[in-house]
Amino acid sequence: MNNKQSEITAKLTNPSEKIKAFVLGLGVDDVGIAAVYNYNSPLSPKIESIFPEAKSLIVLAYKEPSNCDSPNRQIAINGRLDLIEFSRSCSYRLARFLEKEFDARAMTVPYSYPLDMSNRGLADVSLRHAAVAAGLGTMGRLNLVIHPCFGVRVIFTAVLCDLNLPSDPPLKENLCIKCNICVESCPVGALDVEGKTDVSKCSPHIQPHGLRGTISFWQKFADSPPKEQKEMLMDNSFMELWQAGIVGNLYVCFRCRNACPVGRR
Repeated sequence: MNNKQSEITAKLTNPSEKIKAFVLGLGVDDVGIAAVYNYNSPLSPKIESIFPEAKSLIVLAYKEPSNCDSPNRQIAINGRLDLIEFSRSCSYRLARFLEKEFDARAMTVPYSYPLDMSNRGLADVSLRHAAVAAGLGTMGRLNLVIHPCFGVRVIFTAVLCDLNLPSDPPLKENLCIKCNICVESCPVGALDVEGKTDVSKCSPHIQPHGLRGTISFWQKFADSPPKEQKEMLMDNSFMELWQAGIVGNLYVCFRCRNACPVGRR
């Protein structure tokens, strides 16, 4: 946030306006607010179980960089890693701002990991449902939020706080055009059933070096004779697994996002 933006934020008296001005001054692309009672995720735990005093969710939206369009997998992955790193910084700075400016209690919610793996890897706070509740988009056929400007090329983070802020109105228009291009573009058929993403198909494909890939590799390694073990350690699949352990979990497929025509420029 530059000096001019700081001055504008300081002059605002409405808490919601002040918070939004601060967030946009960080370079975040959009922001919405939802009262906790307007948030409803059927599979995630209740917000009260995470933060009993929470009254509001401030949801931050970040446009996906053009990297995800690249046929070069490393460039595509790097764009997502850059965005995740930026989003974590913005959430942290917003939480600090809320605590210093409003004497509030605030807790950040990440885009992805860490997750409670005992709960099938389900998020503690569903950012998709939070974004919809905060008026930042509507749910699309590919089970991702469609933003009115960015389409599905967007990720979200959130900050929970104990400030009693009014909810932004939800979008009335369904932004999904029901073209089914996303369904047809999925190479593993994870979107065949409407309203459900088959995680058993999607997860191993978009994160081949995640938990399942790691277990599969080391199970095979343990069952292999010494000569094959040496070969496995020199194979590219192990190099990719090692790289994911150093860099972070790598998302390697963006096909449904890239195929969606809504918001594409």
